[in-house]
Amino acid sequence: MLAVALALLAGCAVGPDFERLKPPDAAAFTPEPLPEKTASGNVAEGGEVQHFLAGRDIPAEWWTLFRSKPLDDLVAAAIEGSPTLDAAKATLRQARENLYAGEGALLPTLTGNVSASRQKLSTASFGFPGQSALFSLSTASLDIAYPLDIFGGIRRQIESLDAEAEYQRYEVEAAYLSLTANVVLTAIQEASLKAQIDATREIVADEDRELGVLRRQFELGGIPGAAVLAQEATLAQARATLPPLEKALAQARNQLAVLVGKLPSEGAGVSFAFAQLALPQDLPVSLPSRLVEQRPDVRAAEAALHAASAEIGVATANMLPQINLTGSFGSTASPA
Repeated sequence: MLAVALALLAGCAVGPDFERLKPPDAAAFTPEPLPEKTASGNVAEGGEVQHFLAGRDIPAEWWTLFRSKPLDDLVAAAIEGSPTLDAAKATLRQARENLYAGEGALLPTLTGNVSASRQKLSTASFGFPGQSALFSLSTASLDIAYPLDIFGGIRRQIESLDAEAEYQRYEVEAAYLSLTANVVLTAIQEASLKAQIDATREIVADEDRELGVLRRQFELGGIPGAAVLAQEATLAQARATLPPLEKALAQARNQLAVLVGKLPSEGAGVSFAFAQLALPQDLPVSLPSRLVEQRPDVRAAEAALHAASAEIGVATANMLPQINLTGSFGSTASPA
């Protein structure tokens, strides 16, 4: 009966039981059904129809939707060479090892000790001066202790460590998502800046040709000098927009190099243009509540809340009696 009572008590744990918040029970985002595809654009590139896939999730390797082999290789290099991602993985391993150590608190603790000594005892104090006795003494002991986790303090501590490991796992996912997103966005930004620079240079060339025509007309007396001056100002304004764009392009390329774990002087080893990227043909569409539930930062905050909830049970159990079963066995002998 005592064993049954202890077993029943061991199945209980003080403190609140953590429960996840449930998302809203909704099947659609708007009352009206969403269109199944986008409208096509009458452009040379990028005007294809895109299809919406309701209820689909975005794949983990979402950048592959752009169908660009250089982009896939660059993201893979960034994942392999990122020190931030390596640090997050190391922190996750540390949290898991702490969990394994915490689970050992439920097991019995066994301690053994063996010692031996040799002593020389003078017999003068016993009335026999000038004599002494030599003897050897050996001692062996074995102690065992088992905590009765009646109020669940140890189990709540393990629950907290498990939640902390879960928190670190979502932190790794957040670092992974942040790294890949920065790489892809920077690559698209580089392609955009290159297109803007090319377009600006074409505008400068056109404005320069226009200025040459106006100067010729002015020399022939066909137009006043004010028209030439106005065109020179327009050309100067167009040329002034080039340096900021070139500086932004250099910054984007340096950022790509850093994201893949290299120095800016080494470069990322690849350059992007819009012709190398293709819009995804299929676009997954899901509810905002599902997207929020899948965000690693939200799940990490939920795991942190779970750990804090378990710590309440640990603190409550520490205010209650702690019962340990202990046993000891040992012997002391003098060898012959």
